[in-house]
Amino acid sequence: MYYSDDLIEEIRSRNDITDVISDYVKLKKKGNTYFGLCPFHNEKSPSFSVNGQRQIFHCFGCGEGGNVYSFIMKYENFTFPEAVRFLAQRAGMELPKMEYSPEERKKSDLKTALLEINKETAKYFFRLLKSEKGGQAYQYLRGRGLSDETIVKFGLGYSQKYRDDLYRYLKEKGYHDDILKESGLFTYSERGVYDKFINRVMFPIMDINNKVIGFGGRVMGEGEPKYLNSPETVLFDKSRNLYGMNYARTSKKNSLLICEGYMDVIALHQAGFSNAVASLGTAFTQRQCLLMKRYTETVYLTYDSDTAGTRAALRAVPMLREAGLSAKVIYMKPYKDPDEFIKNLGADAYEERIQNARNSFLFEIDQLMEGVHLEDPDQKAGVYTEIARRLLEFEDELERNVYIDAVSHEYQIPKESLTKSISRQAYTYATREGKTTSNQEHRTSKEKKTDAKKGILQAQKILITWILEEPSLLDKISPVINQNDFSEPVYNKVAELLFEQIRNHDINPAKIINHFESEEEHREVSALFNMPLRQEMSPTEREKALNDTVRKIKKNSLENRSRKAADVKELQEIIKEQQALKSVHIHL
Repeated sequence: MYYSDDLIEEIRSRNDITDVISDYVKLKKKGNTYFGLCPFHNEKSPSFSVNGQRQIFHCFGCGEGGNVYSFIMKYENFTFPEAVRFLAQRAGMELPKMEYSPEERKKSDLKTALLEINKETAKYFFRLLKSEKGGQAYQYLRGRGLSDETIVKFGLGYSQKYRDDLYRYLKEKGYHDDILKESGLFTYSERGVYDKFINRVMFPIMDINNKVIGFGGRVMGEGEPKYLNSPETVLFDKSRNLYGMNYARTSKKNSLLICEGYMDVIALHQAGFSNAVASLGTAFTQRQCLLMKRYTETVYLTYDSDTAGTRAALRAVPMLREAGLSAKVIYMKPYKDPDEFIKNLGADAYEERIQNARNSFLFEIDQLMEGVHLEDPDQKAGVYTEIARRLLEFEDELERNVYIDAVSHEYQIPKESLTKSISRQAYTYATREGKTTSNQEHRTSKEKKTDAKKGILQAQKILITWILEEPSLLDKISPVINQNDFSEPVYNKVAELLFEQIRNHDINPAKIINHFESEEEHREVSALFNMPLRQEMSPTEREKALNDTVRKIKKNSLENRSRKAADVKELQEIIKEQQALKSVHIHL
């Protein structure tokens, strides 16, 4: 941890989770819990819960959950230390100097050094572009229609033809190989050290705080690859960043334009569209969706008009929808991309295309219909069935009906036929699911083992939630179960911390979550505290359910121990425990 455990807990306790989340999500109280629409996935019925007593949140729809730190990390795309600083500032607390472990200090120093190297590299590339050596690159950029003001704004530069030019420059500046190796700017081999970027126009990639975290380089004229990006480093995570977001996030426009390439972003910004961003030479990701969700509710896809661009748009649309973003698709033809479009038709024409952008669902249907011969009964029936299947994905009936009307009108499909097809699809799906769950005899051995493991984990989750709900259970089960019987590392740690809190009469689920730093772990721990328990049980049924759950967990634990037994004596002890387990009965 960067800060002491006590300080982290104090900051958390001074930021009531209900108050914090209310700044982002409209919450409505139901009993002791607040509910709202989940900000992490698209939903019409609230499944996002905030428990003020436990100081945790959990979405029963997508599974996201955790404490107030988890929420801020997820929503604001912050690291854990950034979330700590953010919430400390919100609470009006002045933070002491961070306490680093040797490992954390090393990591922090590395990041600081790499940021310095990237900044120095960006300045060097920019100076080269403006020098006589960068004449060809400068003329290339000017020929692409970029003004000097735009070149300066985006810090564009040039990497020389020499294979070790940047390397020699940075070595002269006093940087050592152990740091330069981590920068992603060089290739180290038995034959020597070579620059990654040679004879290219250079695009510094900045994070939302305007710090250079990586580079993109483009060849001038022919050559492969046309674009080359920095590899992943401790600074540069392609899946979490968007090119141009450092400018777009402060745009006064209430939407974002997402493009494919650097030049598209730069051309759009120069034309006045300051809300343009691009993914970084990799497939569009859910993390990028969440980054955009911090700043807008509406995204316009302005990808290339070729086949590859269309496919990329089709991949992006479901992710944007899942993140709760409204997506529209801009029609680029007869030009390939925004850069080419604006050069030929100008900003006003592009603005008109934005106003007439296609609804993303209808865009998907457009692509589905393309190439289909409706005079062929088989093709017609097939595509109409697929349209009905996609309409079924809208969980909210009102929203689905709106789209049924739109599709019926747009493609001249009788509304009654479309509605009947959707009903048949729903029935077929439900029937298929029923057969799958009941047809046990055809399952493979592997499937049965997988189900058995899921059952064990489910029992462990239920028991942790049950103990949290009824702490007095711990005394009753402790002769049989201890923390080591929880097989998963996260479950084991949670059980250890929860049992300790109960014994100290200080139950604090949110504090337990403080012990985990990754978003995935926060989500997992939150789920452990939010397992649905049957409330309508008689005392006899409750007692039976508890005993079944405890026996299942203990039996699995003993089986795991028997497989790892070091000698015969230990195995004999385990066998005795297995025999004793058969007669165990916990009374409530």
